[in-house]
Amino acid sequence: MPDSPALLSVQQLKSPETNPGQPFVSVLVIKKLIVKTASNGNPFLSIELGDRGGSFNCTIFNDGAVFETTKAAGEGSVVRIEGRVDHYQGRLSPKILKVEALDESELSAPGLIDNLVELAPEPVESLWADFQATIDAIKHDELRMTVRGVFEEVGDTFRWSPAAVSMHHAYRHGLLEHTMRMARAAKALLPLYPEVDADLAIAGILLHDTGKTIEYEGSLATKRSRRGILQGHVVLGYQLARKHALKARLDADRTERLEHIILSHQGEPEWGAAVYAATPEAVFVSMVDNLDAKMGMVQRALRQANPDDVFSERLAGLNGPLLTAPIPPPAE
Repeated sequence: MPDSPALLSVQQLKSPETNPGQPFVSVLVIKKLIVKTASNGNPFLSIELGDRGGSFNCTIFNDGAVFETTKAAGEGSVVRIEGRVDHYQGRLSPKILKVEALDESELSAPGLIDNLVELAPEPVESLWADFQATIDAIKHDELRMTVRGVFEEVGDTFRWSPAAVSMHHAYRHGLLEHTMRMARAAKALLPLYPEVDADLAIAGILLHDTGKTIEYEGSLATKRSRRGILQGHVVLGYQLARKHALKARLDADRTERLEHIILSHQGEPEWGAAVYAATPEAVFVSMVDNLDAKMGMVQRALRQANPDDVFSERLAGLNGPLLTAPIPPPAE
């Protein structure tokens, strides 16, 4: 009787030691599922499967039970898949032979969820302590009260939320990590730019993505909520900031400037900004946001790279692959 296929993680599937055609079994989350139509009119599924170590995309055609089982499971489901290793245009794209959705009793198996959920690399407790200290350091009373009010409303959702569906910091605690990385970068850079009001810039950084606590939903796979689709996190964050600025009796000028930071932080209208940055603080926050978003993509690609990799797969936010091979040590 032949041996059962090995149970492999995403990183193991991507390893150069895994041979094309090799059979495997994996337990993964359906992170994305889109029904598309081929040129011949037949439907097919474009799906993203992943665990805490990474993800990959593959196509499932409407020619067997795998299509219906996968479609019925839907986004956010945990599935056990059997397949054979394959690649398309240099990327892992295995042939899926069997899909089975796990039920609630199977999901409670020790360690299963921990193996599926990607976490921010820094402990959430230290991030959160630093975050609270950053709020306390805002000297302007009404501005500090505004920020406190927003986070009292959004509650623990902010601590758990990803910062994106797929682009950057797209994992549990990613929103908290991204916000704190921005705040730390801002504290280092602010002395170079005395024209930027430090309290307003830090408040804008802390609040800039709070709308994502409403825009995103889902525990194992992140998708946009109804309000997220209809309004988007920029508008949702603006609404939160305005509501609590009025409650805190923040003066009209600072309220307008704080709102503008949130409305413009995406940088370009095609990236989701409502307006272009037009104050010193808004320009500063937008640039720091772009810096940390891109470096977050770099850091994640390096964490997930196999030792033998030279380049990562194409990163959409960088418009190409990333060189992940380490810099060689200096010659002696």
